[in-house]
Amino acid sequence: MKVVRVYTGDDGESHFEDLEVPLKPGRYGSLSELVPSSGVIFRETPLGMHIDFHNAPQRQFVVTLWGLTEVECGDGSKRIFGPGDILLADDTTGRGHITRDIEGPRRSLFIPLPEDFDPAPWRVAKGA
Repeated sequence: MKVVRVYTGDDGESHFEDLEVPLKPGRYGSLSELVPSSGVIFRETPLGMHIDFHNAPQRQFVVTLWGLTEVECGDGSKRIFGPGDILLADDTTGRGHITRDIEGPRRSLFIPLPEDFDPAPWRVAKGA
């Protein structure tokens, strides 16, 4: 299962990284290992919401349920996230990223993660 991570690089700018969550066969489909979380936050933002450079307030998954949003990293790269897309907001330092809702209202879930959460096992090999 694909997850896009936005993180702060050594240059202080945010960047995207593609991750792949390993899934194992289960009784009802495929499952990942348990990822600890402290809860879920529901959010709805109106069409046209624009948040200039900002950091993620905490390490968190952002799952888009409805609408489209464009995320622009400090390195200038942009990606659009729609229903079913999962973003790992991990740029809690540095300049941060820009968020523009381009179809809405945007409905999303925010799932806070512990500080020691390590996405390294999900990294996709370069050229894969």
